[in-house]
Amino acid sequence: METYAKNYNIERQDIANAGTIASLTKRELKRRGLTREFVKKVTIGIYEAEINVVIHSYGGDANLNVTDDFIEITFTDRGPGIESIDEAMTAGFSTASPLAIENGFGAGMGLPNIKAVSDEMLLTSSKEGTKLYLKFYISSDNYES
Repeated sequence: METYAKNYNIERQDIANAGTIASLTKRELKRRGLTREFVKKVTIGIYEAEINVVIHSYGGDANLNVTDDFIEITFTDRGPGIESIDEAMTAGFSTASPLAIENGFGAGMGLPNIKAVSDEMLLTSSKEGTKLYLKFYISSDNYES
């Protein structure tokens, strides 16, 4: 199949549209005949990362590539950055705003969940912004029989 490449803009605090990237990616992976379990794993990782950009940053973007061998997506935001990546990777640790919490987000499980479902995860952050790279490998076992 052809490579599927998309770039998405993510607006700060746009909770109404949070999850759009995960939904569109899910549609593409299902179209390719990938298993429900694999699609779920990928969309969980993408959804959690997308929500993090919406509720914690000043906005950003996501660059997605789907090939026959892998899915990779890079989320880049415009600050304020993660003060301590080690703390942020701890289940239950959260710096979510009251607005995010009122909307059911901010339980502190986003980054731990992303790490659990992705095959590769690289996270860097400074006050200028955060970059999160995720990769999911596709094997023949990931296709419906």
